[in-house]
Amino acid sequence: MPTPEELAPLARAMTSWRQDLHRHPELGFQEHRTAAFVAETLRGFGIALTEGLAKTGVVGTLQGRPGNRAIALRADMDALAMTEATGLPYASETPGRMHACGHDGHTAMLLGAAQWLAQHRDRFAGTVHLVFQPAEESLGGARVMAEEGLFDRFPVDAVYGLHNLPGLPLGTIAVPKGPVLASSDTWEVTFRGAGTHGAKPHLGTDATLAAAQFITAIQSIASREVDPLGTAVVSVGHMAAGDAAAPNVIPAEVRLKGTARALNEEVRTHIARRLAEIAQALATLHRLQAMPRYIRRLSPTVNHAAQAAVMVRAARQAAAVMEDHPPITAGEDFSEFLARVPGAYAWLGTGDPAHPEGWHHNPHFDFNDAALVHGAAFWCSLVETELA
Repeated sequence: MPTPEELAPLARAMTSWRQDLHRHPELGFQEHRTAAFVAETLRGFGIALTEGLAKTGVVGTLQGRPGNRAIALRADMDALAMTEATGLPYASETPGRMHACGHDGHTAMLLGAAQWLAQHRDRFAGTVHLVFQPAEESLGGARVMAEEGLFDRFPVDAVYGLHNLPGLPLGTIAVPKGPVLASSDTWEVTFRGAGTHGAKPHLGTDATLAAAQFITAIQSIASREVDPLGTAVVSVGHMAAGDAAAPNVIPAEVRLKGTARALNEEVRTHIARRLAEIAQALATLHRLQAMPRYIRRLSPTVNHAAQAAVMVRAARQAAAVMEDHPPITAGEDFSEFLARVPGAYAWLGTGDPAHPEGWHHNPHFDFNDAALVHGAAFWCSLVETELA
């Protein structure tokens, strides 16, 4: 099986690609330069291309020896709407945009694996589809690719994803059993009453009081209504009420927004129901109207057992492997692929971040280029394991 040492000659090229992508971050469905870079690079390896899926998605198709099986490997390409604070020589050149989650590294690793596989087609039998996905960050690029026929046009027996993880030892591959990442949903509640003078609250119906009690009441969902060995997160992320220039006015309306996370559909459904019930109960108590809304965005990412086992076997050939990594309550739209095709998702250890605050979605984040050969070697090992 390929090892990081065997792919070491590609390290310089992958580092150059990664840092170039880091300089030029693009938001979801706007990855035009990134997609063109990916397409040009794959074309140089003699890999067949399909462009424009989900606006900026790219799929490279690589044939090995004759074989009936096919798999897909996915890398995400988009950046975040953040201002970089790393001070690196290859820092983002686009104000308010940065690769703060390592998608530049994911793209470079899959390109490196593509080059090696294109040069060693005799080492696997069947087809590898290299899926460079747009818009993973909140915009649902995986769903759009799937709805536009990704797996109809490129039928596969399995799909695999790999994401960097700071804090995990460099080069380690962690393959969780079952849940990997949580659902990621958004909820909104508007309380509407009758505004009044702050000195005469009895003349109105106070929406702010209901909103305050709602914020404290929903904390009992995770602490008192979900199995303590389970996982649930309900957080308030936005509040809007009144006018800062009129603190003597009790506003007629308060709007709250937040996020909810769960590792299974049962808990997810329970959270959605209880948010609405608590809002309506408080509205009745305070003689108000409540308008709750729950927006299901991303389902939990849950590994399929057979494909997770394949990832473990491949990792043992190319890296250290961890099979008991706990789930993380972040969300991932790779779940859209797993809802349609068997597959699995793994973490690539990138070691401790260079900056104390350099974790995902942080202005100090930077992908560790030393991990590139480990990720590319794992991809190649996975192809040989699946398509032996």
